[in-house]
Amino acid sequence: MQIPQFDFDPRTRVVFGQGTLARLGDLVAEFGGSKILLVSDQGLKDAGHEDRAKEYLAAAGLDVAVFDDVQPNPTSDDIEKGVAFARDAQIDFIVGLGGGSSMDCAKGINFLLTNGGKMSDYKGVGKATKPMLPLIAIPTTSGTGSEAQSFAVVADPKTHMKMACGDKKAAAKVAILDPDLTLTMPRSVRAATGVDAISHAVESYVTLKRGPVSQLFSRQAWSLLSRSFLKSLLEPQNVDANGAMLLGAHFAGAAIENSMLGATHALANPLSAHCNLTHGIAIGVLLPHVVRFNGALPEIANLYGHLAEEIGLCENSDPEAPAILAEYLTHLVQKSEQPGRLRECNVDESLFEKMASEASEQWTGQSNPRPVDASSLLELYKCAY
Repeated sequence: MQIPQFDFDPRTRVVFGQGTLARLGDLVAEFGGSKILLVSDQGLKDAGHEDRAKEYLAAAGLDVAVFDDVQPNPTSDDIEKGVAFARDAQIDFIVGLGGGSSMDCAKGINFLLTNGGKMSDYKGVGKATKPMLPLIAIPTTSGTGSEAQSFAVVADPKTHMKMACGDKKAAAKVAILDPDLTLTMPRSVRAATGVDAISHAVESYVTLKRGPVSQLFSRQAWSLLSRSFLKSLLEPQNVDANGAMLLGAHFAGAAIENSMLGATHALANPLSAHCNLTHGIAIGVLLPHVVRFNGALPEIANLYGHLAEEIGLCENSDPEAPAILAEYLTHLVQKSEQPGRLRECNVDESLFEKMASEASEQWTGQSNPRPVDASSLLELYKCAY
């Protein structure tokens, strides 16, 4: 068997297991941190996770400054507020605690605090010229996999369109994956973030940039997530199910780091910007249609067959594998009690052409295995309506 060439460059140490948040202070100390910026949000403060993290840091003799004014889908304005706070606190280490918003905000703060300028200066890859502060990322949802990625995804405050700012120096030194932190997720958050993580596994498995290493992560993520998602919804205090979701989301994030995403995410971003639609809800509506669209390519149909066979839906060689996989994804969304159609989300059809044009310019669509343009993306919006 001929193995394709690849370039795998892991940057993040992974500490997984129940109760591993207790290792936070010692891990920060290993990297020489002394004045810590803890980036969090009000929901985590209310859940008690922020205080627990502070206690573990203080127990290790570390000074802690807390910035918990993080909003969902942070904009560059949020990042600049965090930078001003961090600069006053004279911090030398960053801890991002929360969902993708907190972790992206922590990375964004790191960009500007160490390299200056504004977030739009770093749109793209590898534009930071100076070293960054060490970062530990601690996810509290099983969704974005941001702790495994070197990208900060930040929205423009005026258009609310997301921009990806990537640099290997921005990757977390350590990711702490503690299932206990996910037990407090509200059902709506658990459903939306879980569907998002599943989409990461499915999309990253077939992108143009896929490779043998990224596909290992994608397939293992799919196995963990697809088998544990509904159980985590039915039994939200089940630590094993939550652990599988958290690890699966991380593996999917690691796959994205090596392979990027596809048309589903390109379509979802304008929906969030114009219709204030929760990202995971938009993803759940769109993903089955993108699977059918991509499945028209025989090579991609075969890859979707691998995923379907992995969980016993059909044989890998079944020509109906893309449709079968798409139906299963629709089933998961329905069982999670999320909308299955854009019309159920009060999306205005008159926006479709504008959003399709914007989606065609999204960085994620460039890696979709079947080429997309404004016309094909418009048709996908219509199919999802």
